[in-house]
Amino acid sequence: MHGHLSLVGLLTVLAAPDLCAQKLKVYVLAGQSNMEGHAKVETFDYLSDDPATVPLLARMRGKGGKPVVRDDVWVSYLTGDREQPGEGHGPLTAGFGARNDPAKAGGKIGPEFTFGIAMGDAHKEPVLLVKCAWGGTSLHTDWRPPSAGPFTFDPRVLERWEKEGKDVEAQRAEKVAASGRCYRATIEHVKAVLADPKRVCPAYDPAKGWELAGFVWFQGWNDMVDSSVYPDRDKEGGYAQYSECLAHLIRDVRKDLDAPALPFVIGVMGVGGPIEPGDRANKAQANFRAAMRAPAALHEFRDTVRVVETAPFWDLALGAIADKQEQVRQYAHLLRSKNPKHENAKGDLTEAEQKALVERRRKELISAAEEALFARGASNGGYHYLGCAKTFARMGVAFAEALQSQAR
Repeated sequence: MHGHLSLVGLLTVLAAPDLCAQKLKVYVLAGQSNMEGHAKVETFDYLSDDPATVPLLARMRGKGGKPVVRDDVWVSYLTGDREQPGEGHGPLTAGFGARNDPAKAGGKIGPEFTFGIAMGDAHKEPVLLVKCAWGGTSLHTDWRPPSAGPFTFDPRVLERWEKEGKDVEAQRAEKVAASGRCYRATIEHVKAVLADPKRVCPAYDPAKGWELAGFVWFQGWNDMVDSSVYPDRDKEGGYAQYSECLAHLIRDVRKDLDAPALPFVIGVMGVGGPIEPGDRANKAQANFRAAMRAPAALHEFRDTVRVVETAPFWDLALGAIADKQEQVRQYAHLLRSKNPKHENAKGDLTEAEQKALVERRRKELISAAEEALFARGASNGGYHYLGCAKTFARMGVAFAEALQSQAR
């Protein structure tokens, strides 16, 4: 009898990992416009210019050089109007980036594309990505988690608004109405998808079930630039509210999705690339990055919350060209504004003459080769990592590797 029980026990132990391995792996990706993703498919070729990313490009493309379509990774994407969001779903391929219509491919990728490729390669089981992202949203309001409590206005801001004659009560009401809407929509959508995974993932086997395997958070721009919520952002601890709110988000996501040890990854805002120590011009940005990292250092999140720095993925060559383009834009602005130190101080230059001066300045600053390189690799503004597929592709892989490292 003893031997029989031991054999049964042994078989159970041996079989358990295999049974667990057959469960559908579910990952939640959440955030704002950079989680949406603004890298156009047309910038894929730029990865071939760097020997280090040629192998990654090969994984991103299928037959005929077109974006790969995975039959083992599926996506449910909630996006669009914040009050009445819509869903797009289907097998993973390019096009699950930013969309005008939630149900239609937008010709762009975000981190989800290579994240899904990496996870599909890493798992024998089918993979489901539940992506919830809305551009222009903040953690302090739109994503505000329940345990963070109601938003509290800084007295200095209220005083300023009163002096400016703004309707303070209307501002308060607007904030209350918007608080937590993206958080609630995400939790509701994840639960709805998991209640019927086969609707969006045909490979799902109800007999084997699913496993919520990780959560990726990639958001921050709207908080970083908001001086009304973070008036001391140039000072040490100026973004402490963000850190606190993010810690609440992690706790609430785990509680509301009934996953107390859910592996969590924080993608740290890295627009502009690495920041040198003591760089006063980027002090607020450096402070914000520190605030994003802070929750991972809390004892309660040890080993279950990882940070991924995205600044190393900023493309320095494209960034340098973008800086020159900004100089050209500033020059054009000064011409239009009749700046006393500029050629159009008297305002007597025609539009055609101004245009010619701007074009001359452009050619002085930016070579034809640089123009061609930028067109090859960039497709959006700096706040969207220049819409560079090489950047988003490497970030997606890094997010996946950070979650896989927790699973090992």
